[in-house]
Amino acid sequence: MICITFVIERFLYLSKAKGKFSGSELVRKVQYHLANKNVDAALAECDKQKGSVGNVLKAGLKKYKEMISNTDLDTDQKILTIKNEIEETTALELPMMEKNLVFLSTIASVATLVGLFGTVLGMIKAFSAMSTGGAPDSAALALGISEALINTALGIGTSAIAIIMYNYFTTNIDSITYAIDESGFTLTQSFAANHK
Repeated sequence: MICITFVIERFLYLSKAKGKFSGSELVRKVQYHLANKNVDAALAECDKQKGSVGNVLKAGLKKYKEMISNTDLDTDQKILTIKNEIEETTALELPMMEKNLVFLSTIASVATLVGLFGTVLGMIKAFSAMSTGGAPDSAALALGISEALINTALGIGTSAIAIIMYNYFTTNIDSITYAIDESGFTLTQSFAANHK
């Protein structure tokens, strides 16, 4: 039940973090608007996306807009300021995406051990039923063996689900992180090209 709870929670959060459309599509739309020097339209695209990439890109675009009118800094300092803003926002987004994954990885390890522990207890019951004097109690023997098999199945099944979902979620997080990195690179390159 704990495994299923964390799987559902992470699935819902990461679905939201992906946004309404892909990060790479957002980057293309923002690139187009920046090439036309329309930062407000690029910000509107980030609001439409409603995901982690959109949040990071929006923070970067706000700093981008601020740097356009800044006369105190040279171009390299402005680009560095935009990069720092993107990195700070990314540092806030990533932990939220990775939250609770440690529980899934722990469940993946511990579920098998708990299943084996239950298996041992079931086998102890089975051998206890066989050790009674005279004819062994077949009902108690069958109960002990079935308890052992149920615990083994639940432990292995839970562990398998936790491992598969952990890998699925980390792959999704990696793709979102890649889109965030791509968006940051695009933003700084656009600023360097358009505002020398």
